[in-house]
Amino acid sequence: MISLRGKWALVTGASRGIGKLSALQLADEGVNLILHGRQLAHLEEIYKAVTEKGVSAHCVAAELSDLAQVQAMLAEIDALGVPVSVVCNNAAVQIAYRTEYFTTPAEDYDVSFRINTIAPMMICYHFMPKMIEAGFGRIINTTSGIDKEPQQAGYSASKAALDKVTRDLGTTVEGTDVIISLADPGWCRTDLGGPHAPNAPESALPGVIVGAFVNDGKSGRIFHGQRFSGMTLADAVAVAQQEL
Repeated sequence: MISLRGKWALVTGASRGIGKLSALQLADEGVNLILHGRQLAHLEEIYKAVTEKGVSAHCVAAELSDLAQVQAMLAEIDALGVPVSVVCNNAAVQIAYRTEYFTTPAEDYDVSFRINTIAPMMICYHFMPKMIEAGFGRIINTTSGIDKEPQQAGYSASKAALDKVTRDLGTTVEGTDVIISLADPGWCRTDLGGPHAPNAPESALPGVIVGAFVNDGKSGRIFHGQRFSGMTLADAVAVAQQEL
């Protein structure tokens, strides 16, 4: 397992749920954090929590459905003058559950793709060339295991698209020290997953951040969070590198 102590990570959707838990565990590993949320006020609690762990942090706000706000956020991050070595694209939206799925509106696809596919890929395209130039980087795009549920077509299609472009990008850096991967937290009791999900959000850790700590040059993999539930981060990384 590599050390990321002193490096900078961008975590989108850091104000709550699995994004918040990911930021906390990264802080435990000494990683400085750029925390994204829809509003700066939503980030006050996580900012306080991670800085109390002794790392540096900065907060940025953007509505990811608005690509102009995404570009402004990226410019703000660039202006910090710190190299972003890790990106955790965690933020996502599950737009609706359509029992009458034949009446699914086009807006479900439009909003889902803008937030769940296009925004994270714009972030990847922004930071990945800088990582390649620096000779080091880790990107984790959060996906979903939802399958054969037409009731959630916009969400599942947007995540399937994210899977495809992540794997495609992975082929361009295979064997290098820039690794891009996917993380599937499983169905967790978050604002997105809802109160009836079988898994606590904490169970997705450390699996959803394993991709930041692997060091085997393999890109395009999916790390299933529930596979590593209850493990230490070091043990989870060891298992990931052995099995995948």
